[in-house]
Amino acid sequence: MKDLFTIFRSAVFAGVCIGIAGYGFLAGKTVGMFLFVFGLATVVSYKLKLFTGTAGFVTSWQDMGNLLVILLGNICGCGLVSLMARCSALPLQAEATTLLEGRLALGWWKCGVLAIGCGILMTTAVYFARKSKEIGHWIPLLFAVPLFIHCGFPHCIADIFYYWTVPYEAVCGRLGEVVGLYASIVTGNFIGCNLYRAFIRPE
Repeated sequence: MKDLFTIFRSAVFAGVCIGIAGYGFLAGKTVGMFLFVFGLATVVSYKLKLFTGTAGFVTSWQDMGNLLVILLGNICGCGLVSLMARCSALPLQAEATTLLEGRLALGWWKCGVLAIGCGILMTTAVYFARKSKEIGHWIPLLFAVPLFIHCGFPHCIADIFYYWTVPYEAVCGRLGEVVGLYASIVTGNFIGCNLYRAFIRPE
């Protein structure tokens, strides 16, 4: 139980870091696309528990259980940052609403397929960043984040921050639809994070 609490606590802070990165993205999408790198770089540097940074390295059923704890912690951390977003004078809620509506218009299965691309990029970025004794190993991380945002590949932790930020009344009426959409994105990210196993065996 103590180990699970330690994992959960780390995951909450990882969610906070990604939430702040998402805050920056909503504040200005062009520059925010590059500032979002802060979130993943901080997670890797602090060795925090992030769903998309962990999903590609599970090796047992216990790891799968821990992954669910990590996802819950990440969601809670993003929820905390969304409270800050609701206090901002910037049009963050409007931007988040537009993003969610775009996801819903695209549909759950298309978002799930696109989320696979994000998973591939995240596992690649984290794998090389963990070898950070050489500066060149950070290059995939620096490019992966702007790339998944530019391509419109959903990231389940970034997305949950956006959904938390949307006005509550805009979500309540479509809660089932939003939950289904989110489940497809989580699934797509997980598949993408593990897709490399079918092709290569990293050192």
